[in-house]
Amino acid sequence: MARILLVEDNEMNRDMLSRRLTRKGFEVEIATTGVESVETARLLCNSLDLILMDVSLPEMDGLEATRRLKAPDSECGKIPVIALTAHAMASDRKKALEAGCDDFATKPVDFPKLLEQIEGLI
Repeated sequence: MARILLVEDNEMNRDMLSRRLTRKGFEVEIATTGVESVETARLLCNSLDLILMDVSLPEMDGLEATRRLKAPDSECGKIPVIALTAHAMASDRKKALEAGCDDFATKPVDFPKLLEQIEGLI
C-alpha cells in the first residue's frame, strides 16, 4: 500500500481527497501548513511514496516547502511531489516544476486524472 502525505489547509478539500485516496487503498498522512509539511515529510521520509502539496498554504507556501524537501541535502529529495492549485495558468505550472514538483494538478481536482498522475509517479 502506497503512503501519501496530503498537504492541504482547506478542511473540505482535505477531507474529500483523504477519503477518496483511502478508498483507493492509499495510506494518507495529513499536514495543514507548509512548515508542518516539511516536518512531517522529514519524519516519514523513508516510508512516503508521494506528496500532494497545496501551493497556497499558511506559514510557508507549498512551493517553498517543496524547494526545502527537494534540496540537494534533503533525505526526502526523491519523493515525488504533485502540486495542487486553483491557479491553472501555464506560468503557475512552470513555477511549480521549477520549485521541484514532479507534476501539477488543478483544483477542483479531477480525481481520475489525479489517480493517473499518482500511479505514474509511484
